[in-house]
Formats: sequence, C-alpha cells, structure tokens
Amino acid sequence: MEYLYKKLKDYASSGYYGFHMPGHKRNGGVTGADLPYEIDITEIEGFDDLHHADGLLKQAQLRAASVYHAQETHYLINGSTAGILSAVLGCTRKGEKILMARNCHKSVYNAVLLNELEPVYLYTEILAGTALNGQIPPEEVKRLMDENPDIKAVVITSPTYDGVVSDIRSIADIVHRRGGILILDEAHGAHFGFHPAFPENGNVLGADVVIHSLHKTLPSLTQTALLHMNGQAVDRKRVRRYLHMLQSSSPSYVLMAGIDECVRLLEERAEDMFGSYVQLLRQIRERLRALRYLKLVETEHYDISKFVVSAAGCVIREKEEIKRFTGKDLYRVLKEKYLLQMEMAAASYVVAMTSPADTEEGLECLVSALTEIDGKLAKNIKSERNDAYLPGRAGQRPTAAAPEDEQICTAAQAEAPENEQIYTPAQAEALENAEYIPLSECAGRVVLEYAYIYPPGIPLTVPGEKVSAETAEQLKKYEAAGFRVEGTELRGKVKALVNG
Repeated sequence: MEYLYKKLKDYASSGYYGFHMPGHKRNGGVTGADLPYEIDITEIEGFDDLHHADGLLKQAQLRAASVYHAQETHYLINGSTAGILSAVLGCTRKGEKILMARNCHKSVYNAVLLNELEPVYLYTEILAGTALNGQIPPEEVKRLMDENPDIKAVVITSPTYDGVVSDIRSIADIVHRRGGILILDEAHGAHFGFHPAFPENGNVLGADVVIHSLHKTLPSLTQTALLHMNGQAVDRKRVRRYLHMLQSSSPSYVLMAGIDECVRLLEERAEDMFGSYVQLLRQIRERLRALRYLKLVETEHYDISKFVVSAAGCVIREKEEIKRFTGKDLYRVLKEKYLLQMEMAAASYVVAMTSPADTEEGLECLVSALTEIDGKLAKNIKSERNDAYLPGRAGQRPTAAAPEDEQICTAAQAEAPENEQIYTPAQAEALENAEYIPLSECAGRVVLEYAYIYPPGIPLTVPGEKVSAETAEQLKKYEAAGFRVEGTELRGKVKALVNG
C-alpha cells in the first residue's frame, strides 16, 4: 500500500533537485522557520494530480470512500466550505428552490446567492433550559416539501456546532420520497460511525452528499475535509466540476498528506483509538454531572465528544455588586487563569471540543478547573438566585426557558424570531437605494447584509429580509454582552433599504 506522506518523505531524502514550484525549493534554511518545506511540492511525476487523479491520489480517495462507507469521495483542501459550495451549486440550477436549515453555515448562504436560489427555511426549536438549537424535526421537512413541491435540494447541519444530532435516516427518506437531494453538512461529525457511542455517519443513513471536516474532530491539519457522494440522484459530474473550479489548481501536498494519514489512522487503528477515547469521555461526563452551579448540558440526541457547559442562572459578587456570571466570563476565566482555550463562548455557555488526540491529563485539567470555578460560585456568594439552581431543590435549574436576561441564543433562533423574506439574496444584491443604520434600529427594515456571530457563523439576518423585532432585540443583546456582530461592512451598523 502506497501512502502519500511516506512517498513525500522518501522524495525529500532522495537527492532530487527540483527546478519546479514552490519557490522555497524545499530549503527551510532560507527562512529559518520550522515548517514542512521538505514535503511541500507541486504536481510532479509520480505524485498524481488531485484534479485529474489516476494514481496515488485516486487510490487515496478510494480508500477514504471505503473507510467512510461512501460510493465516491473527494479530498477537500479548501475546507468544508469548498465542499458545501460545490454540493449546493452542483445539485441545483439558477433560480431553483432550496430547503435549508436556518442554522446552516454561511457557506450555504453564499451558495444560495451564487446560484440565485430561492431559500425556504427550516427552523429548529430552542431546547428547553439550554439556549441551544435543537434537531431538525422530520415532520417539518415533510410539511415544507409538501408545501413546496418544486424544492430541488435540502441542506441541513447535523451535528450542530453545539453537538445536537438530527434523525438523518428519517429526513433522508422523506426527501427521497419527494424527489429531492439531501446534502448533509456533517462537518463536525467526521468521527461518527467509528464507535457505537456515536451515531452512524450520513453515508450510511441515506444522505446523497456528505461533507466532513477532518480537522475539526480528528487528527488532521486545518483546512482538510472530505466530500462524499452516494446514490443516483446527484449529478456527480457537475459537483466534480465545481470542485475543480472552487479548489486551488495547486493543491497543497502537505494538506493532502494530512488527509491521507488521518484516513490511514482510521483504517488501521479506529477500534482501539475510539475505544479508549469513549471510555475517557464517559468518565469525564460522569464527573462533570456533579457540578452544582455550572451545568453540563446533555440533550436527548447529542455528540458526547463536545462538552457544553452552561453558566445560566449563575451570579457573582464584584465588590458590592451582584452580577451575572456569563458564558463569556466562564470562557475568560478558563483561558486566563487555567490556560484552557475553549472552542467558543455563547452568552450563557462555553463549548469544549475534544478528539481522540486529547490526553487524559488535558481533560483532567478541564474537570479540575470547572470544579474549582463551581466551588467558588457556591463559596463566594450566598444568594437566593444561586441557591435556586441547586440540584434537587424546589427551585432547581429550570427545564423551560431561562430568565429573560439569560435569553441570548446562538445565532439561529428557535422558534425563531423569523424574519420576513421580501427579496431573495440575489435580488437584494442588485438593490442600490441603501443606507447604513445602527443594528439596534433595524427592526422592520429590509437589510442588505448578513449579520452573524462567529463562531458559529450562522446568519441572524440575510440580505433581502425584513428584520423582526425579536431578531433586532437579539442583536442588541449580543452587542451589550460584548459579542462582535460580523458580516456587516460597518461595525455596529447594517446596510438597509431606504424606506424599506
């Protein structure tokens, strides 16, 4: 079996002198930087061409397809974004209608714009007491496809950024019965299917196109991902054409070697690696469930590799003032005092992402830090509000909505403050009679820009939408909480249609 990384290392020590790209000439001494110059090459003889693979890279992609139980798999060296764009553009034609979850990544919205598609949105519900977007209800997919029989493709995200998992098998069945194509953004689920503790991956569950970000949850380099295709409904030739268009014509052999090594690891050592990993995750979760004020959030269907820790309802004393202890506060304390860098902070919680590469020592540090913070929340302030959240008490942490001042959700709302779509994103792009208004004043206005919190990059506003009062209020709360609203040209303002 021939593997790319070994072939690159052999070439580096072979004595060949390269009169070819790249310009560093595999000579790290030029810059003095410890970078993998020696294995960074271009498409030379013997190393295949990603865009016309018929040798080493073809075999590597076939191996990846086998490992992930897909019919066809392609390396992505521009991240999952390139895969999502290629999938949506390749599975739809200009002006067609697409059903998409509102909590989709911004790349889906970019594809909608590029192909001038008409989006129909699927909204999730906020899970009770968590501020997390829930799973996609299959019955909602059915209802919207029945109401819009001309929908060509459906795009959903599962697992979500926060680890919530949808019923892909049921959704795939509904979509296929109505002649649609299911595109699954499973970027955060590249580890699915390698242990019974995780769901099966989308290829096994019936999705037509599946995108995996290897670098998110597996030992791979940043920007590495996979696109899989299954079944006969997808025009695979069109998807491949977009992959050629949207990926660099000079693909990084360093990144491709990273993909190949990750797949080799899964092929050769998945059982042992995931066995010990899952055992460790279960032990850590059991200990985190003992937190009294902080809360380990565990929904009905979730990815156990992500630790979502909520500070909702927690308060602290600063001098003589009683203040909320927010997700941003928890994020800051973990980073500055304990040197633990979380994946993200929301208004009321943090997300710690793990992978099989995590060490027992590292996870022990997380447990110790959270336990210590939890103890200080109990010790440093004795307040009626904190006591009300003690487990087992009459006023224990609520299972309905959190207090009003805690209700800042991740970027896609649940029962969503649904904005009214006046124009498609493509139509909105052509509108010129515009002005910039404060985000806090955008309620009732037709906006011409995206507005989102990154991560996770899920739009609160989409060009062409009339902003609801609820969405405007969410934007105000994000700003007040110190979150930067991105996507707009001017900070703190959004482009809106004059008199619209």
